[in-house]
Amino acid sequence: MKLGVLTDTHNNLTNVREIVSLFCEHGVDHLIHTGDVTQPAVLETLNQVGVPVTGVFGNNDQGELSRLRGCCEELGFAFYQPPHRLTLDRRKVLLAHDPLEVPNRLDGIDLVLYGHTHRLLKERRDGALVFNPGECAGHMKGHNTVGIINLETLDVELLHF
Repeated sequence: MKLGVLTDTHNNLTNVREIVSLFCEHGVDHLIHTGDVTQPAVLETLNQVGVPVTGVFGNNDQGELSRLRGCCEELGFAFYQPPHRLTLDRRKVLLAHDPLEVPNRLDGIDLVLYGHTHRLLKERRDGALVFNPGECAGHMKGHNTVGIINLETLDVELLHF
Protein backbone atom coordinates (compact mmCIF):
# COMPACT_ATOMS: atom_id res chain seq x y z
CA MET A 1 0.00 0.00 0.00
CA LYS A 2 1.27 3.45 -0.95
CA LEU A 3 0.41 6.05 1.66
CA GLY A 4 0.41 9.73 0.68
CA VAL A 5 1.32 11.92 3.67
CA LEU A 6 0.76 15.66 3.96
CA THR A 7 0.41 18.18 6.72
CA ASP A 8 -0.22 21.83 7.48
CA THR A 9 -1.94 22.72 4.20
CA HIS A 10 -3.31 25.90 5.84
CA ASN A 11 -5.92 26.39 3.09
CA ASN A 12 -3.27 26.95 0.40
CA LEU A 13 -5.50 25.62 -2.38
CA THR A 14 -2.95 26.28 -5.11
CA ASN A 15 -0.52 23.91 -3.39
CA VAL A 16 -3.26 21.43 -2.50
CA ARG A 17 -4.19 21.16 -6.18
CA GLU A 18 -0.53 20.46 -6.97
CA ILE A 19 -0.43 17.83 -4.21
CA VAL A 20 -3.53 16.15 -5.64
CA SER A 21 -1.82 15.94 -9.04
CA LEU A 22 1.34 14.49 -7.50
CA PHE A 23 -0.53 11.86 -5.50
CA CYS A 24 -2.65 10.88 -8.52
CA GLU A 25 0.46 10.65 -10.70
CA HIS A 26 2.17 8.39 -8.13
CA GLY A 27 -0.87 6.17 -7.59
CA VAL A 28 -1.26 6.44 -3.83
CA ASP A 29 -3.80 4.14 -2.17
CA HIS A 30 -4.60 6.17 0.95
CA LEU A 31 -3.99 9.73 2.18
CA ILE A 32 -3.00 10.82 5.66
CA HIS A 33 -3.29 14.49 6.68
CA THR A 34 -1.70 15.32 10.03
CA GLY A 35 -3.59 18.51 10.73
CA ASP A 36 -4.00 22.22 10.08
CA VAL A 37 -6.35 21.74 7.16
CA THR A 38 -8.06 24.99 8.24
CA GLN A 39 -10.93 25.03 5.70
CA PRO A 40 -13.32 22.45 4.18
CA ALA A 41 -12.22 23.46 0.65
CA VAL A 42 -8.92 21.64 1.29
CA LEU A 43 -10.77 18.41 2.08
CA GLU A 44 -13.03 18.81 -0.96
CA THR A 45 -9.93 19.21 -3.15
CA LEU A 46 -8.19 16.19 -1.60
CA ASN A 47 -11.28 14.14 -2.45
CA GLN A 48 -10.21 14.39 -6.11
CA VAL A 49 -7.46 11.84 -5.46
CA GLY A 50 -10.25 9.27 -5.11
CA VAL A 51 -8.76 7.29 -2.23
CA PRO A 52 -9.61 7.00 1.50
CA VAL A 53 -8.46 9.96 3.59
CA THR A 54 -7.61 9.71 7.28
CA GLY A 55 -6.24 12.43 9.51
CA VAL A 56 -6.09 14.34 12.71
CA PHE A 57 -7.07 17.92 13.42
CA GLY A 58 -4.38 20.48 14.22
CA ASN A 59 -4.30 23.52 16.45
CA ASN A 60 -5.40 25.78 13.57
CA ASP A 61 -8.41 23.55 12.87
CA GLN A 62 -10.05 24.00 16.25
CA GLY A 63 -11.97 27.17 15.31
CA GLU A 64 -13.44 25.45 12.22
CA LEU A 65 -13.96 22.04 13.82
CA SER A 66 -17.71 21.91 13.26
CA ARG A 67 -17.41 22.72 9.54
CA LEU A 68 -14.42 20.41 9.06
CA ARG A 69 -16.18 17.51 10.79
CA GLY A 70 -19.30 18.07 8.68
CA CYS A 71 -17.23 18.03 5.50
CA CYS A 72 -15.39 14.87 6.62
CA GLU A 73 -18.72 13.16 7.29
CA GLU A 74 -20.06 14.21 3.90
CA LEU A 75 -16.93 12.96 2.07
CA GLY A 76 -16.49 9.78 4.14
CA PHE A 77 -13.13 10.93 5.56
CA ALA A 78 -12.02 9.76 9.01
CA PHE A 79 -10.52 12.61 11.06
CA TYR A 80 -9.84 12.53 14.80
CA GLN A 81 -8.46 14.62 17.61
CA PRO A 82 -4.78 13.72 18.04
CA PRO A 83 -3.10 11.53 18.92
CA HIS A 84 -4.90 8.72 17.11
CA ARG A 85 -3.81 5.11 16.62
CA LEU A 86 -4.91 2.94 13.73
CA THR A 87 -3.85 -0.11 11.77
CA LEU A 88 -3.21 0.20 8.04
CA ASP A 89 -2.10 -2.79 5.99
CA ARG A 90 -1.04 -4.61 9.20
CA ARG A 91 1.07 -1.64 10.36
CA LYS A 92 0.43 0.06 13.70
CA VAL A 93 0.30 3.78 12.97
CA LEU A 94 0.21 6.75 15.32
CA LEU A 95 -1.10 10.05 13.93
CA ALA A 96 -0.34 13.30 15.73
CA HIS A 97 -0.24 16.95 14.82
CA ASP A 98 2.24 18.36 17.31
CA PRO A 99 5.37 16.31 18.06
CA LEU A 100 4.60 16.86 21.75
CA GLU A 101 1.61 14.50 21.26
CA VAL A 102 3.99 11.65 20.37
CA PRO A 103 4.84 9.45 23.37
CA ASN A 104 8.48 9.04 24.41
CA ARG A 105 8.31 5.26 23.98
CA LEU A 106 7.07 3.87 20.70
CA ASP A 107 6.91 0.18 21.57
CA GLY A 108 4.49 -1.66 19.30
CA ILE A 109 4.21 1.23 16.82
CA ASP A 110 5.54 0.84 13.28
CA LEU A 111 4.95 4.34 11.96
CA VAL A 112 4.50 7.79 13.52
CA LEU A 113 3.22 10.62 11.34
CA TYR A 114 2.99 14.21 12.53
CA GLY A 115 3.26 17.83 11.36
CA HIS A 116 3.01 21.23 13.05
CA THR A 117 6.68 22.23 12.82
CA HIS A 118 6.78 22.60 9.01
CA ARG A 119 10.17 20.86 9.21
CA LEU A 120 10.99 17.66 7.38
CA LEU A 121 11.98 14.81 9.69
CA LYS A 122 12.57 11.16 8.90
CA GLU A 123 14.15 9.04 11.62
CA ARG A 124 13.97 5.67 13.34
CA ARG A 125 13.12 5.55 17.02
CA ASP A 126 12.35 2.46 19.10
CA GLY A 127 11.98 0.49 15.87
CA ALA A 128 9.38 2.91 14.47
CA LEU A 129 9.68 5.18 11.46
CA VAL A 130 8.93 8.75 12.60
CA PHE A 131 8.04 11.05 9.71
CA ASN A 132 7.03 14.68 9.26
CA PRO A 133 6.73 15.58 5.56
CA GLY A 134 7.63 19.21 6.29
CA GLU A 135 6.41 22.33 4.54
CA CYS A 136 3.64 22.02 1.96
CA ALA A 137 1.84 25.35 2.27
CA GLY A 138 4.82 27.57 1.51
CA HIS A 139 4.93 29.97 -1.40
CA MET A 140 8.47 29.16 -2.54
CA LYS A 141 8.30 26.82 -5.54
CA GLY A 142 10.45 23.71 -5.10
CA HIS A 143 10.69 24.03 -1.32
CA ASN A 144 7.43 22.27 -0.50
CA THR A 145 7.32 18.55 0.23
CA VAL A 146 4.89 15.71 0.76
CA GLY A 147 5.74 12.06 1.25
CA ILE A 148 4.79 8.67 -0.04
CA ILE A 149 5.39 5.72 2.28
CA ASN A 150 5.43 2.14 1.10
CA LEU A 151 3.71 0.43 4.04
CA GLU A 152 5.25 -2.93 3.21
CA THR A 153 8.86 -1.71 3.42
CA LEU A 154 8.39 1.62 5.27
CA ASP A 155 10.48 3.31 2.58
CA VAL A 156 9.79 7.03 2.12
CA GLU A 157 9.76 8.91 -1.15
CA LEU A 158 9.81 12.70 -0.87
CA LEU A 159 8.02 14.70 -3.53
CA HIS A 160 9.20 18.30 -3.95
CA PHE A 161 7.03 20.89 -5.66
